[in-house]
Amino acid sequence: MVVCVAEKPSVGAYIANVLGAREKHDGYFEGNGYQVTWTFGHLCALLDPQEYTDQWKGWNLSTLPMIPARFSIKVHGDAGVHKQFNTIKALIAQADEVINCGDAGQEGELIQRWVYQQAGCKCPVKRLWVNSLTEEAIRDGFQQLKDQSEYQHLYEAGLMRAIGDWLLGMNATRAYTIRYGRGRQVLSVGRVQTPTLALVVKRQAEIENFVPRTYWELKTNYRDTLFSAQLPAEEDEYAITSEEQGQALVDSIKDLPFTITSVEKKKGLEFAPKLYDLTSLQVDCNKKYSFSAEQTLQLIQSLYEKRVTTYPRVDTTYLSDDIYPKVPGTLAGIKDYFPQVAPLLGTKLPKSKKVFDNKKVTDHHAIIPTGQRPEGLSADEKKVYDLVALHFIAAFYPECEVSNTTVLAKAGEIDFKVTGREVLKPGWRTVFGKDESENSENSENSDNSDNSKSLPAFTKGESGPHEPILKEKTTTPPKYYTEATLLRAMETAGKTVENDELREAMKENGIGRPSTRAAIIEKLYQRKYIVKQGKSIRATETGINLIHLIISPLLKSAELTGLWEKKLREIERGEYTAKQFLDELKEMTSGVVRDVKTNKAGMLCPVCRKGMIIRGNTRYGCSRWREGCTYAEPF
Repeated sequence: MVVCVAEKPSVGAYIANVLGAREKHDGYFEGNGYQVTWTFGHLCALLDPQEYTDQWKGWNLSTLPMIPARFSIKVHGDAGVHKQFNTIKALIAQADEVINCGDAGQEGELIQRWVYQQAGCKCPVKRLWVNSLTEEAIRDGFQQLKDQSEYQHLYEAGLMRAIGDWLLGMNATRAYTIRYGRGRQVLSVGRVQTPTLALVVKRQAEIENFVPRTYWELKTNYRDTLFSAQLPAEEDEYAITSEEQGQALVDSIKDLPFTITSVEKKKGLEFAPKLYDLTSLQVDCNKKYSFSAEQTLQLIQSLYEKRVTTYPRVDTTYLSDDIYPKVPGTLAGIKDYFPQVAPLLGTKLPKSKKVFDNKKVTDHHAIIPTGQRPEGLSADEKKVYDLVALHFIAAFYPECEVSNTTVLAKAGEIDFKVTGREVLKPGWRTVFGKDESENSENSENSDNSDNSKSLPAFTKGESGPHEPILKEKTTTPPKYYTEATLLRAMETAGKTVENDELREAMKENGIGRPSTRAAIIEKLYQRKYIVKQGKSIRATETGINLIHLIISPLLKSAELTGLWEKKLREIERGEYTAKQFLDELKEMTSGVVRDVKTNKAGMLCPVCRKGMIIRGNTRYGCSRWREGCTYAEPF
């Protein structure tokens, strides 16, 4: 008998139907030589500290760091979970072969391997790896089963991620809670959640400490077109730093003619928005519909399980070459729902490197429609599905042809400039209609909004009167993070990156995985370290104090955590060993605990007698400095 283990009951039921295993039992289906059962997510987990030794039952600094000689797992959950595990165990005990039909990713591989280990699986294990849950994909997948040994590196990466989270999370949380929690609360510290919180806290401090500056801009109105002065800034960031300076410039040119010195037109192409990976989909859904990252993940996961979109937990926006021959069939499958498909039917579709690139696809390709009829979708599911489908359709439309115009002019000794853009052939823009996708976060053209206006027909050498305008401006602070911008910051380890290609290259150093970032943000909400005000994310006093308390740069640096993520990906590719990583983990954990034990912070503030002493870059201070406490002491 062949036993198939799916990731959840609904997926198991569908796989069983495809395989012809339609005889229903308690916890599994049977038929046609197969028994199909399922897990409930994380059936197994690493042991809790106290399950390794009685010494770790109590929270005491003297027992830290907690580093088990060997990590062990257990069945984790209520009676229902244990019942399902026992069903799986009994089926595996009599199996000739097991087929891992779990989620086709790092976490899914770990979940399944732990179940097989705990069940004492001795028979051969094969792996089903599919990009969608359509009947065709599942049948193809069963024709191309691979031995689980081919996914050993994937498992090792998932295992090291879990052990890393346990080692740093358990030890740092206990250390900081014992030292600074004062018996009032648990101070939760995590490998990904803490640097994410640090990003929010840092941005909030930049906003609160921002000192606005006033400056002036010189513009002039000529033929109902506003030209901007091109003034050298020299040492100062802003060219005009006083009203008197600006007014003198106005006076020097207001009675002089305004002369066009150059008119340059360049035709260009604008490419369609990229296909979606999980993060860019979460970003767009947050911007367009105010969906949280977790909500978008649930919706796209539901669409995947309804077989209308492909595997969602991906970090690439590209398709592999083998998808190209299937595109006409996919488009034909959704033509009744999207009239934009009609012009593509029966034509030779373009195969652009901006869409198809084997080098940028590893385990899974970008999120696209499967071609199955999208029926029975909720209103929110339809919103997400439409985004995915329209991006897919637009990828095969012609480029948008534009004319970019740059006009240079002069008044006296001052140079002026204006730019404009005219759409010559809308191309892919017709897919999105008036809601054109420059509003999409995933568009390559999102930086063109300032020069999207068309200009009058100017002629080199023409001249005439103009009206100088001096505009007073004030510098503005950075914006609070939204879920959309925080997701992007996690993906790029806190660096602001506008260029799509550069952002793609930085994904390997991002903090967290696409599939886990939403859960990390939710965890910060649940622990009351951050709150949402409108769309803005704000750090709470508890969250701010926690970041100020943390000494170890590893725990709160997005960049360092991103480098750690890079090593996990290298393990997945077989370029770095799990043993090397585990040795580093143990050393890091010991260092974090040592820092807490030797730090002098954590005492009651001697000035206000309410706050606690925290460590800054060069001195100790009171955690209530925002309330005006003046305590400070160098170290």
